[in-house]
Amino acid sequence: MKLIVGLGNPAAKYEGTRHNIGFSVIDRLAEAHGIRVNTNRQKGLCGTGILAGEKVMLVKPLTFMNLSGECIRPLMDYYKLEPSELLVIYDDISLEPGQIRIRAKGSAGGHNGIKSILAHLGTQEFPRIKVGVGGKPEQMDLADYVLGHFNREEQAAMAEAVKLAAEAAEVILTDGIKEAMNRFNAFKRKEEHDGEL
Repeated sequence: MKLIVGLGNPAAKYEGTRHNIGFSVIDRLAEAHGIRVNTNRQKGLCGTGILAGEKVMLVKPLTFMNLSGECIRPLMDYYKLEPSELLVIYDDISLEPGQIRIRAKGSAGGHNGIKSILAHLGTQEFPRIKVGVGGKPEQMDLADYVLGHFNREEQAAMAEAVKLAAEAAEVILTDGIKEAMNRFNAFKRKEEHDGEL
């Protein structure tokens, strides 16, 4: 079984915020594959089903972002999963809205949810999909920015990013992380190159 986790904050006031883009990708995967993410388990809202021929558990941690590891580590221990069987989807302020980036491993890059997961797992060796939400304005507090909502111009780009991230998760399951990186990490670069012609 594979664990696919989207990071976010559980409360109605956080729905649709930049920090909750991981939840949005889980919702899209769940809807597309008829998986009901409605079971409370190990401090997370979980749902199991088949995705791209693999048994998966979709997870939205209910711990709040900064404590995400408190949900993920117990689930991995219970199901005896290796870090390579975990896929984490989360927001990234270093990427433009609509851009996604897949990595097989890496540091937290300042993201508190990932910091928590690294601390609980004791390793950086797990795949992740980073979804760009854009950099914060210079005068704005980071917490206010990531807990804010997308403006009208960003919403179309973010809808496309959620779609791409969900597709990338499926490719990781079917064809592996390297194929997904080749296909989706080049997506924005190709688009930018085409625009220059």
